[in-house]
Amino acid sequence: MMIRVVKQLPKAIYVLDTYWKFAAERQEIFFNRIDGKNLLTADPILIKHKFTNAYRAADRVSQYLISQVIYRGDQTPNELLFRILLFKTFNKIETWELLRYELGEVTWRNYSFNQYSKILHQALGAGETIYSGAYMMASGASAFGYAKKHENHLKLLEQVMRAQLADRIAEAQSLEAVYQLLLSYPTIGKFLAYQYAIDINYSTLTNFDEMEFVMPGPGAKDGIRKCFSSLGDYNEADAIRYVTDLQEQEFDRLGIQFKSLWGRHLQLIDCQNLFCETDKYARVAHPEVGGISNRTRIKQLYTNNQQPIHYFFPPKWELNDKLSSS
Repeated sequence: MMIRVVKQLPKAIYVLDTYWKFAAERQEIFFNRIDGKNLLTADPILIKHKFTNAYRAADRVSQYLISQVIYRGDQTPNELLFRILLFKTFNKIETWELLRYELGEVTWRNYSFNQYSKILHQALGAGETIYSGAYMMASGASAFGYAKKHENHLKLLEQVMRAQLADRIAEAQSLEAVYQLLLSYPTIGKFLAYQYAIDINYSTLTNFDEMEFVMPGPGAKDGIRKCFSSLGDYNEADAIRYVTDLQEQEFDRLGIQFKSLWGRHLQLIDCQNLFCETDKYARVAHPEVGGISNRTRIKQLYTNNQQPIHYFFPPKWELNDKLSSS
C-alpha cells in the first residue's frame, strides 16, 4: 500500500493581501503613466517612495537593456553576451551611454581593458557614480587583485568571454543550466546569477520559459517572511512558485481587477521581485511585522523621471503589436 505524503502548505498572514494589492496598484500606475494621467496613484506610500514595476521587464533599466542594448547591435552570441553582461555589471544607463559616447560602438571584438578602465576611472574622478544602487556588487579584489572595483569586473567579463560562455549558454537545456554556468564564476553569487540569466533570456541567445526556475534574493526572502507565518514544507523558491500559481485565484478572492501585461501573467521573476517590493512597502504599511533584516524605512524616495519610455519587449513574447495598438 502506497502512503501519500501531503506537503504542509505555507501559512499566509494579512501581509500577503498587501502583496497582491501592491502588485495591482503598481500595475495601475504603469498604465496610468502610459495613458498620460497626471494622478498616477492615491496611495501615499507609493507617492512618496520608489518601487519597481510589477513586471520586471517593464522597469526603466530593463526597458533600456532590451531596446537599446540587446536588440541594437550585432546579434551574434559573443557580442550579445558581452553587451548584456557589461551593461548589467553597472546596471546604469548613464554608464552605458558614457561608454557608447566615448567608444562609438561597444563590442567585444574591439574591447580593450585599458581603454574601458580609463573611461570609467575618469568618470569616477569627475565625481560620477558608475554603478546602480539596485543591488550590491562584490568588489572582486580577492579574485582579480585590482584596487578599483570596475577593473576587477572588467577582468571578470574578460574571463567569461574568453571561456566561450556564449556558446555554452546557447547549448544550455534550461534556464537553471544557464544560472549554474554563471554561478561558476567568481563574484557572481546566486541572486546575481539568476538576474543575469533572466536578462540573457530576454535576448535571442536563449528562449526559456520564465516559469521554469526561480532563485529568491535577500529582499524577496524578507518579503516572504512578512507574508507567511510559516512556510510549512516549502522553501522560499517553493513559496514564490506557490503564489505565482495562485495569482488569478488570489486576485479574485480580494476582488481585484488586475491589469496584466497585455495578457502575460506575472512570472516567477516578477513574483520574486514583488516579494522584495512588498518587504519595502510593509516597512511603512505594516511596521509591526518584522522580516529577516529588520529594516524599518524605505531609503529611496520617488522622483518623477521626465524621460519617456518607448516600451519594447522581447519580440518572442509577442507583446509589441498589442502595445502599439493599445
